Amino acid sequence: MTHSPFINVDAFMAELKAKNPAEPEFHQAVHEVILSLADFLNENPKYQKAGILERIVEPERVIMFRVPWLDDQGNMRVNRGFRIEMNSAIGPYKGGLRFHPTVNLGILKFLAFEQVFKNSLTTLPMGGGKGGSDFDPKGKSDNEVMRFCQSFMTELYRHIGPNTDVPAGDIGVGGREIGYLFGQYKRLANEFTGVLTGKGINWGGSLIRPEATGYGNVYFANEMLKTKGESFEGKTVLVSGSGNVAQYTVEKVNELGGKVVTLSDSSGYIYDPDGIDNEKLEWVMYLKNIKRGRIKEYADKYGVKYVEGARPWGEKGDIALPSATQNEIDGNDAKTLVDNGCFCVSEGANMPSTPDAIDVFLKNEILYGPGKAANAGGVAVSGLEMTQNSIRLSWSREEVDEKLHNIMKEIHATCIKYGTKENGFVNYMDGANIGGFVKVADAMLAQGAV
Repeated sequence: MTHSPFINVDAFMAELKAKNPAEPEFHQAVHEVILSLADFLNENPKYQKAGILERIVEPERVIMFRVPWLDDQGNMRVNRGFRIEMNSAIGPYKGGLRFHPTVNLGILKFLAFEQVFKNSLTTLPMGGGKGGSDFDPKGKSDNEVMRFCQSFMTELYRHIGPNTDVPAGDIGVGGREIGYLFGQYKRLANEFTGVLTGKGINWGGSLIRPEATGYGNVYFANEMLKTKGESFEGKTVLVSGSGNVAQYTVEKVNELGGKVVTLSDSSGYIYDPDGIDNEKLEWVMYLKNIKRGRIKEYADKYGVKYVEGARPWGEKGDIALPSATQNEIDGNDAKTLVDNGCFCVSEGANMPSTPDAIDVFLKNEILYGPGKAANAGGVAVSGLEMTQNSIRLSWSREEVDEKLHNIMKEIHATCIKYGTKENGFVNYMDGANIGGFVKVADAMLAQGAV
């Protein structure tokens, strides 16, 4: 890519799309960041002169490989594996592995690009990366998942390491998968080292890691609420998803006095006007984590409304915490939320709001916490797990939770610093994008043409 001291967003995006065709999620993520950065870059031409933007959108390395494995019937199956090593200016590549049929190069590049900024915001020394496979663990036996993970790691292990690239879990990669991946890495590399995060607590994992993304998002939302003299106490909260992030979001909202009335999965959503208290949440955790059932079963058990094939954004709530997947709130959903009195949206998932939805939130000047800031708690505690592995010590639950809480407060402060407008409104998206960019860009400048 060629560059000039001043950025022309349209020309930049046209060139990016020409070089990276058929990757709409990646285009969307880059466009959102560049819109936030445009004025800042034009006021600070040193970044453009050094071609930082052109470098930051180009992965340092893209690894693609085949993953052959045997199913329980003895049939040979083949999936595709990926690792995008996006940027290592401030530390080893860090980011999750996603096992899901929708995984492709464009989605992983979007996630890796977001991860660079998110990791920068955590204040911890971590670069950005992402990986995964189009393998679907749903409906597979433990043995099939193990054989797949071992085959996947047999190729990946040569590209990662505690000082190079430290993957974690993501959608479809939980404790079971991390265990199988770690076991194979240990066998191949002949060393016990902190090469993956999200490990079991008995073998190098960190307390609070499963809770971290959900807890962190609620902590971030709470910091936003405080700027308006508000809190979760007595508020009605809409949560989407019903996996790890959604579960611990509900737990922390309950602790802070809020009432969560919705959960969802890919089939539909439930609406429980009495609220999902801790007893009901425990049942949801059993349903999703052990039984691996559908959220509709909650409606059957508790006699509440279930809406098939829909998302919960039509229900009334004060606060929305999207915790499922990308682009789950569109422009119409956002209008409905605002019209129904929702004044705070904080993203537990990665890029769950479309550009049209974000426009609605910003035009109405509601509290809007973008994923790269609001859901950085997960990778923050992954970073804390790396630290504990390096010093070969583990911290208590209270110590890790306190560090997580402090990191989310720091991220919020960074967003305020870079996102406050002349009228006093805080554009958290601009704040997160600029704040995350500056740290990485300054490191890239310091390290020269790499």
